[in-house]
Amino acid sequence: MTAFMNRRHSQLPPAERYPAPPREIVGKVLAAAGVEEGRCLADASLAAHGLYGAAGGLVLAAIDEEPSLAKGSTFGLLVWAASYLGWIPALSILAPATRHPPRRNAMMIESHLVWGAITAMILKEVLAARKGLLSAGPLKDG
Repeated sequence: MTAFMNRRHSQLPPAERYPAPPREIVGKVLAAAGVEEGRCLADASLAAHGLYGAAGGLVLAAIDEEPSLAKGSTFGLLVWAASYLGWIPALSILAPATRHPPRRNAMMIESHLVWGAITAMILKEVLAARKGLLSAGPLKDG
């Protein structure tokens, strides 16, 4: 998702290429904590975005034992809406998505659709592997 979002971000008109939301969010959190941005902003943004995505994947795994591309994409859209129309503006971290340019919102929605689809594909593989391991019986030495 991050690679997709970075690619789409670079295609936006210059006036719409202000920092991507993960960087904006982490930058505001670091500033509130009194931490200087510097190089740690990029690293912290990448780490926080990865952890948030992994947490979302855990939620998807907990609520759906049969993930599909359609369900994953739908979940990605719900994560986008809950974040950019919900808790992020509610905590005054960023303005709601309704106050950002349409192309920028499209970039974010597309990125979350990609994240949801890929997350569902990975979950499907993990669940299949788990079933295979569990049905194979106990591991034996030697």
